[in-house]
Amino acid sequence: MKVIIAGAGSVGRSIARELSSQTHDITLIDKERSAMRVASVPDVEWLLADACDPKALSEAGIDECDVIVAATGDDKSNLVVSMLSKLVYGVPRVIARVNNPRNEWLFDENWGVDVPVSTPRIMTSLVEEAVSEGNLVKMANFHRSGASLFQTNLPDSAPVVGLSIGEVVLPPGAVLTTVVRDGQPLPAERDLTLEAGDQVLILLSEEAELDLDLIGELMGSGGPDDEDIDDE
Repeated sequence: MKVIIAGAGSVGRSIARELSSQTHDITLIDKERSAMRVASVPDVEWLLADACDPKALSEAGIDECDVIVAATGDDKSNLVVSMLSKLVYGVPRVIARVNNPRNEWLFDENWGVDVPVSTPRIMTSLVEEAVSEGNLVKMANFHRSGASLFQTNLPDSAPVVGLSIGEVVLPPGAVLTTVVRDGQPLPAERDLTLEAGDQVLILLSEEAELDLDLIGELMGSGGPDDEDIDDE
């Protein structure tokens, strides 16, 4: 797989290091000479250029690129790289880093972004997940399909505790996908009985989110947490 990473800061280098260890073809681009720390990730191609320049993207081999990661520390640059990659060169998968959560609304298909990644939002979701007993927490939003992934930890009072998954009736478009018990993920088989303390993952279509209050009641709460997470 050929991957181009725009931004050779600590984030870009870390991604390149992980991917290069899996024998992918990686190119790192950065316009700052000080970022050219070639010895830190020696097994990838390095290009001193501005990734917002179509000529630089062409030189990096974007015509053969499978995935591009816009990982600079500047949201404007990440949006420009994403738009060029998707709308001009037709890169199949565009992943963009969101530095400022206030800019999240921009990172969508209109700017060529398939997957926006916001570190602050991810950190928030992890905090919420740790204290989410009885509350539905949105862990991811899949922009292309409109579906969302929610999770909750079942309290003793949850109506679904003691029922098998086959006995749990969820609204159309809602699918209980996984149960995590004692740190072990379990497939959501029909005869699996839900227990208090189980972490439950539920995939919802965009339409099914209208029934969040009902789903929350089944899981032992009145509905979702106020601080939903909008990242994939």
